[in-house]
Order: sequence, then C-alpha cells, then structure tokens
Amino acid sequence: MFSQGHSGANAYARVGVQTGVMGASPHRLVVMLYQGARQAVAQARMHLQQGNIAARGEAITKAISIIESGLQPALNKDAGGEIAARLDALYTYMSHRLLEANVRHSEEVLVEIDGLLATLEEAWMAIAPEAAKMAAA
Repeated sequence: MFSQGHSGANAYARVGVQTGVMGASPHRLVVMLYQGARQAVAQARMHLQQGNIAARGEAITKAISIIESGLQPALNKDAGGEIAARLDALYTYMSHRLLEANVRHSEEVLVEIDGLLATLEEAWMAIAPEAAKMAAA
C-alpha cells in the first residue's frame, strides 16, 4: 500500500524536475547540477552514518556522475580559458576524492567535497544577474 503512494510521489517529483530542467536557462541548469551533487553528497553522509553501505555507494556514484557527466561537459574550455581549465581539474579532483571517501568510509572527505561544491554554487549564484543580462542581449 505505501509503496504505491511513494512511487506516485516519486513520479510527481520526477515530473517537477523534468519540467524545471526544460524551462531552465543554462545558468539555472548549472545551479541545479550543483544542488543535485550536494544533495547526493548529503545522502552519502547520512548513509555513512547509518552504516548503509549500498545506499552510500549509490549516492556517491550519483554525485560523481553529476560532476563527470553534467558539470565537466558544461565547461567551455575554449571560451573559459584558465578558469575552465582550473574548474575541470577541480571537478576531476572532486571525483577522485569521492571515490576515496567511498573506499575509506570517510565522512571528512564528503564534508570537504560538499564545501567545495557549496563554494562553487555560491559563486555561480553570484553571477546570476550578469548571466541574465547576457542571455537577454
């Protein structure tokens, strides 16, 4: 009985995310990627604390996937120059550290990666007005 209601709620949430993605600006999509990665890291921390190894691994895999399949490919290395190159290196570092966190059961590393993602998300949000101006032009 509960599983049907829960799957309905999950389906509703997926539709909400899909709708948000379809209507989002490129700038907003990057924000959503940062938020998704941070949420996955938070889930990994929770599962680590609860001793739920499989769920922790899934959450870490999701965070790595968001970084490697979402954030890194979004970089424009030609136009972004040194900043894009440094972000690319940072994303690679974060992916490696997340793998290490999974193998070593390290909450400290998860906290480190969440801090890096939070800093990047905050910086990205700070340029929102400029991104809106560029999109309007």
